[in-house]
Amino acid sequence: MQRVLVMGSSGSGKSTFARRLSDITGIPTVSIDALFWKPGWVESGKEEFQSRMVEAAKQPRWIMDGNYMTSGAGELRRQLSDTVIWFDLPRSACMFGIFKRIAASYGKVRPEMADGCPEKIDLEFFRYVWTYRQQQRPKLVAYFQGLRPDQTLVCFTDREQADDYLQDLALKKKRTSIH
Repeated sequence: MQRVLVMGSSGSGKSTFARRLSDITGIPTVSIDALFWKPGWVESGKEEFQSRMVEAAKQPRWIMDGNYMTSGAGELRRQLSDTVIWFDLPRSACMFGIFKRIAASYGKVRPEMADGCPEKIDLEFFRYVWTYRQQQRPKLVAYFQGLRPDQTLVCFTDREQADDYLQDLALKKKRTSIH
């Protein structure tokens, strides 16, 4: 595991998982949102974003948190990844996740966001998460169809599975460091 994509709906736990995976493996995280957004929630231009993502994707090791399949070197990232972690959680879990996140960090910039992009209440974003399974999930499933047999796809349908995965990985790492 050297290049890992962590994908799924907003509010599913991708960023928290990516940070925890990085802590266990020592692989650096790349927040795609932080590369896309500019201060004040201003979107990067297509070419600028593409350039940032290509530069990030060419690094030898990364855990990339975010989707952006049709922009931001989506094909290159899929091609270079050896592992894809998919958070395929129900709508209710993702909506709860974003409400919890807003309650905890409203007005503050989260670690995985670009400077100058504080957490806010955004009805368009709520709609995006609410319709994610109908609108975005099929695109993600199609994206995964392009994975090669030598790439690993891990799917979580609840957060407990993700926690168990990280716990198992930490135990394996601990065992190998003892021997």
